[in-house]
Amino acid sequence: MGYAPREFSLLFWCVVGATFLGFLGIGTVLPGLPLHVRYDLGGSDETVGYVIGVFSFVALGARFLSGPMADRKGRKATFLAGLGSCAAAGAVYLLPLGLTGAYLARLLQGFGEACLYTGAATWAVEIAGVHRSSQALGYISSGIWGGISAGPVLGNWVGSFQHAAMTQTLLAGIGFLLLTRVPENFQPHPVKGSSMWLNPRMLVPGFTIGLVNVHYPVMTGFLILHLQKYGNSGRAAFTAYAAVILLSRFFLGSLPDRVHPRITYYFGVSAMVVGLLALAAGPPPVVAIVAAGVLGLGFSFPWSSIASTLLRRTPENERGSLVSYLGGFYDLFVGIGSFSAGIVSDHWGYSWAFLMAVGTLATSAALGFRVFKGVETPAAMAAHA
Repeated sequence: MGYAPREFSLLFWCVVGATFLGFLGIGTVLPGLPLHVRYDLGGSDETVGYVIGVFSFVALGARFLSGPMADRKGRKATFLAGLGSCAAAGAVYLLPLGLTGAYLARLLQGFGEACLYTGAATWAVEIAGVHRSSQALGYISSGIWGGISAGPVLGNWVGSFQHAAMTQTLLAGIGFLLLTRVPENFQPHPVKGSSMWLNPRMLVPGFTIGLVNVHYPVMTGFLILHLQKYGNSGRAAFTAYAAVILLSRFFLGSLPDRVHPRITYYFGVSAMVVGLLALAAGPPPVVAIVAAGVLGLGFSFPWSSIASTLLRRTPENERGSLVSYLGGFYDLFVGIGSFSAGIVSDHWGYSWAFLMAVGTLATSAALGFRVFKGVETPAAMAAHA
């Protein structure tokens, strides 16, 4: 059995709670942002795409800064910088700066997301103990996924985009104040170490993680469109996908801590392949919902399986850089996946976009053999500790 939630300290849950608040605020502005840019600010459809898309590029670039910041200035300082940047983004939306303000807010939000995640994930693992890294990452992921999922609902509920922007600032501010009460035991390392971004040995884990995530833009961008002519079950299927991810990361996040992470990784990839193949076939509604749930279940394991494996063999003064490094590959391949899925769907149809994602999973599975080569079981690692 994994550790029960009550066995994690109050400090740990404060970090998870602040993570949830930060991502809840990020999600709150998303429903109204395209309309705000298009109608309130007079932007074109092309401008809407630029304003939304700049977030991912900034978040990717900020990974180069957030990891070293967490290792040299501290996890708490990095987390607070992320929350402060997200709060500032909400305030900038409210200023009479036109489209310049929208771009600036998205820049601040991208930087804030990178710092927020890097600080939260690294700090949570160290509070919980590296032997519980997978379960700790599962709880952090639940906070992120829960916030991003609930944010658009909250954004629609508060009404106007201006209210959503104020809500983002308020939520990030509450998270900021909460974290100021949480002590940090980590001693920052001001001495610069070798860069993971320049280490060829880290490319395989990075590509393995990245390729798993190519399916995500396929699901978010094309699932509903694909299933329109097969019973129009896209919204229900995506809800099942998101709900299973949230629940399995919370309740099953400890599995890579208790069994060999290679097993959970390949179970996850196999389940994802099954789900994607079923969806590509254009199934009836019941089958589509089940397939999306299977896909979500599988998606819950590859990240934590690889990240926990690497964290256990990474020195304390480089763990922040590791988390930001893996997050950078996530951003990169989600962007590549979005672009590729659009081209494939336009030329060959939606089903081929899902099959493209299956192909990337097969490549990720092949690379996974190198990631887990020589990795001991969790019990053996605990015996050496």
